[in-house]
Amino acid sequence: MPTLTYAARRGELLQYFDRTAVEAWKRLTSDAPVNSIRATVRAGRDDMRRTLLGWLPDDLHGVRLLDAGCGTGALAVEAARRGARVVAIDLSPSLIGLGRERLPADLDIDFRVGDMLDPELGRFDYVVAMDSLIHYRPRDTVRVLEGLCQRSDRGVLFTFAPRTAALSAMHAVGRLFPRSDRAPAIEPVRPRSIERLIGEAVSGWGVRGRHRVARGFYISQAMELVRR
Repeated sequence: MPTLTYAARRGELLQYFDRTAVEAWKRLTSDAPVNSIRATVRAGRDDMRRTLLGWLPDDLHGVRLLDAGCGTGALAVEAARRGARVVAIDLSPSLIGLGRERLPADLDIDFRVGDMLDPELGRFDYVVAMDSLIHYRPRDTVRVLEGLCQRSDRGVLFTFAPRTAALSAMHAVGRLFPRSDRAPAIEPVRPRSIERLIGEAVSGWGVRGRHRVARGFYISQAMELVRR
């Protein structure tokens, strides 16, 4: 079940992505020129997206997939191209609006504004949560994963912010920016800690895949959960 800390951070994320950072994310998720820092973030996100898609079957016909925290829908589009029936959900109406605008005419994706934990979304073969859990505390993250696993039949793929010296240094730099320009804080966690918490809370599931992407100002770690 969602906790008070989950609900509070969810509100901060909605404020940031739907109001403060809309134009920045519009540029970052397009081909528009960006500065050198954001270029590393764009490259890192592209690498991570390829990693997660690489863990999915090449042929997704007949597969129902949830893109949890889809942003503007880049991963959802690639999954749909492979034949998946994709539900792409995000807190931000602005980002969902961009996703609908950018959707290729030959694809059909069910874009929705809302919470990835909404039980009315139904069951899925796979759930993918790319960089949508990095702002939550580890125990909140694991509670979310527990809920997603309960609605997934084959796999849950997600990313988290690994606790590293480089990421800590970036956080220190980030605190120098004006408060109005800051993204909600990322919650770094040691990989062994997140695996331990998953093992304690998510029964019947285990870790099969692990991969870290570090490209300049983008550092994120992917993990693949599958049914035992």
